Amino acid sequence: MRLHFSKMHGIGNDYVYLNCMERAPAHPGRLSVLLSNRHFGIGSDGLVLILPSKKADFQMRMFNADGSEGRMCGNASRCVAKYVYDTGLTQKTDITLETLSGIKPITMQIENGRVCRAQVDMGHAILDPREIPVLCSGDHFVRQPLEVYGRTYYVTCVSMGNPHAVVFCEDIKSLDLEKLGPGFEHHPLFPDRINTEFAHILGKTEVEMRVWERGSGETFACGTGACAVAVACVLEGVSPYGAPITVHLKGGDLHITYQKDGNVIMEGPASHVFDGEIEIEDSLYR
Repeated sequence: MRLHFSKMHGIGNDYVYLNCMERAPAHPGRLSVLLSNRHFGIGSDGLVLILPSKKADFQMRMFNADGSEGRMCGNASRCVAKYVYDTGLTQKTDITLETLSGIKPITMQIENGRVCRAQVDMGHAILDPREIPVLCSGDHFVRQPLEVYGRTYYVTCVSMGNPHAVVFCEDIKSLDLEKLGPGFEHHPLFPDRINTEFAHILGKTEVEMRVWERGSGETFACGTGACAVAVACVLEGVSPYGAPITVHLKGGDLHITYQKDGNVIMEGPASHVFDGEIEIEDSLYR
């Protein structure tokens, strides 16, 4: 069968998007592996399904490049908002999006009749190690030592609906993430694996980061990862609550605010790249 798709990205965090309002694939994990391949498929960090919802305006399911399902993706949520507005699935500029980590309110910014940016209420940052999860005692995991490949790193762990480990470093550009990333992702302290952000503090409200995403490797951007970095900045005393923090990623900038009540607000762009069709096996949709 021929599958129609859209390619979109949020500051370089690129996914293949499928309109599944009427029909969804039977094997989305397998389909994600096929479509994400940058040599034999379309090429992406994963697959996003846009579905109807009984709880919100729309539902999003996202799958990593290795076929595993993620609970939340901040960059993808902005692109879903752009897709449903730009294609006429909604005329509202404020929508709610059902994800595996809860319902996320999204406010869109419109230019020339199309969505250019969006603000997502990401909900509360989760700090309880049992909920992240991290196999440790205590009610938080902030600047704790962790040994990876014989070296000790100081790590702050946060969940934004998916687990993150934030490591502040002086020089992130020279890090060999292809070697280092898997050591964090598969560390026995993290039973569900973990996304890892390596961040360099530039000022009280400015930070740059690189990210190793579980199931995808290094990506140009990670919205939930940027949120985790901003939360870590506050928890480690670098930044104040309520101040917008500019996070520089390889693909562009996000603006993150960690509020006093624990809620996290993310704002950034969403971009459409192209639409297309690809031939796939009928069995993937049965």
